[in-house]
Amino acid sequence: MKGILAIETATEACSVALWREPELQQQHEITPRQHSQRLFGMLRELLADGRLQAHGVEAIAYGSGPGSFTGLRIAASAVQGLAYASGLPAIPVSTLACQAQTAIRTELVREGDIILSTIDARINEIYCACYRVENGLPVALGPAQACAPSQLSLPESVTGVTAVGSGCEFLDESTQFVREAIDEAHSQLVPEARDLIPLALSAAKRGELQSARQVQPVYVRDEINWKKIAEQGKQE
Repeated sequence: MKGILAIETATEACSVALWREPELQQQHEITPRQHSQRLFGMLRELLADGRLQAHGVEAIAYGSGPGSFTGLRIAASAVQGLAYASGLPAIPVSTLACQAQTAIRTELVREGDIILSTIDARINEIYCACYRVENGLPVALGPAQACAPSQLSLPESVTGVTAVGSGCEFLDESTQFVREAIDEAHSQLVPEARDLIPLALSAAKRGELQSARQVQPVYVRDEINWKKIAEQGKQE
């Protein structure tokens, strides 16, 4: 695979990247509550005529969550529409993993380090997952969690953890074990669409492709349901 369009809108950042080997272009802005206004403008700036396959795009990667409910819906709707229109597959990538990949690319962590990727869930909870850097990619050490900061858990015996993301603002409410395991915290880091691409390439090699119909966000919380375009029915 040599061409991917990537979309990440699960946090306050709105980010779109176009990779056509070896070139990479990205539009990335911190735009709280303005994703729907900016996303399609960014897409037009990268692909003015919207003809994905004609420009060498072979798949559409997207940050599948967890994160902002509205942001995830915007990305999923956009990706479904683009996938239907272009006949291309979609590749879901965890937003927490993407954020960990951003930390790797920006050299906040090195090979073998442990990353705690966090996102503020806005209702006295955080989304989080732990990763180890292996061959330049984040490898999950367990499933993503949605929990109160005081209930945050880490794999046993881990030390020297680098925490990233907006959930870091609440780490002082975590247990003593968690606080002592964390060496550094970077609360201002947000995921960038360009960092979906190496994870999407790895997922594609494993055959983790979706049709347009299969595109959906991952909320972590079971009680929240997302209806795909085909299931939404007529809008009033």
